[in-house]
Amino acid sequence: MVLKDQDSKRVMVLGVGAFTQLMMRRLRPVASVSAYLTRDYAHWGPRQEGPCVTAAEQPNPCELIRRERPDVILPMSIEWALKPWTEEFLALRPPLLCPTGEGLRIERERDFARELCAGAGIPFPRSVFARTCAEAIDWVRRENRPFVIKNPLCSPTSPIHTIVCESVADTLAWIPRLDDSEGIFLQEYLGRREAGHIALVSAGEIYPLVTNQEYKRAFDGNLGVVAGAPLGGLVERDPEDRYGLVRELLRPLQPWFRAVDYRGPVQVTAIRHENRWHVIEYNVRLGVTSGPMIAQMLANPLETFIECAAGRPLSPQWRPEVKFGCNLTLAGYGYPFTQLTGPRVPVRMEGEPTCDIGWQEVTAAADGSLEATGHRICDVAALADTLPAAIQIAYSNLRRIHSLGSYYRTDVGESLWPPGEA
Repeated sequence: MVLKDQDSKRVMVLGVGAFTQLMMRRLRPVASVSAYLTRDYAHWGPRQEGPCVTAAEQPNPCELIRRERPDVILPMSIEWALKPWTEEFLALRPPLLCPTGEGLRIERERDFARELCAGAGIPFPRSVFARTCAEAIDWVRRENRPFVIKNPLCSPTSPIHTIVCESVADTLAWIPRLDDSEGIFLQEYLGRREAGHIALVSAGEIYPLVTNQEYKRAFDGNLGVVAGAPLGGLVERDPEDRYGLVRELLRPLQPWFRAVDYRGPVQVTAIRHENRWHVIEYNVRLGVTSGPMIAQMLANPLETFIECAAGRPLSPQWRPEVKFGCNLTLAGYGYPFTQLTGPRVPVRMEGEPTCDIGWQEVTAAADGSLEATGHRICDVAALADTLPAAIQIAYSNLRRIHSLGSYYRTDVGESLWPPGEA
């Protein structure tokens, strides 16, 4: 099905920052785009692409949705499902590019994802939900193996954010410092050979899109802590599922996708361990580093997203000239240690960009120049027909952006790729 009168279609993005901005930019040529800004920061970038309403201005977006009647709503996170207005929102039967109800649980509840995998015969690291720090310590001591510490309920406001512990001693050192008010999810550490795949699910079918890799640690050489959002990402157009992630980790769930009428994206992230992929998590979004690049790779992104939100069969079409993408983050003063704050220092760019630049925590100063307002300054996204070309374009643009105390990873593409590599 080819949509008619695409100019008249309306797209609403839920989110903030660079990823919201770049998604709006990718769809702006074929639709009227707007955004509902869900958090109290990173507004400047999305406002450059179209009309925006903030949560402070309108705490409940339902009247806005009734008035604007978007053809598709693209959420950048699952926080929409945790709001006081969620029930009213769902009663509108919104054209949401995201599963609802039972389908949402695959990301929201980590132990539910583990149970799904167990029932479908999908490898999953040895894991446990511990109600308290004391229970978690007892489990680690009995198992005598390292664990990744995660929030049991996935949410931007969860009291625990992922801590990757690579030894038993590391795990035991961190647990007493946790806020266990929601409990603790412990997932066995299986190494660093990580990759993911993002697909769309609609009308009971799985449509593979891209294999991706996110550089989640803060510094070169995969050193430092796991940051709140990745410092870089790679995508490869992969409807053929070259690396087997869809075949091994998504196809076995097809009966469940059909049973819950799943409509929307699914991203599986996995670790290669003992020559098998092991699921470490599922997400129900296009991916913050990958989503805008997917929209740019598709020749018919608007049609594909609208049809998926409606639960109809899809026919994704690809732009032949772009096969790979590279996303890089310019991090600001103190990142990823967000308790450290700096002044509003200037942000300067030399010349005109040759690829997408999305702005995160910046704003316009009185004289029109940009200044940093937080810990992440911008994201650069470049596409090309080869991976080296995409990486080169991204870095050549990022090197032209300057802000005091900022940094970026210089090794994206030099490790972790191809998928399954150390």
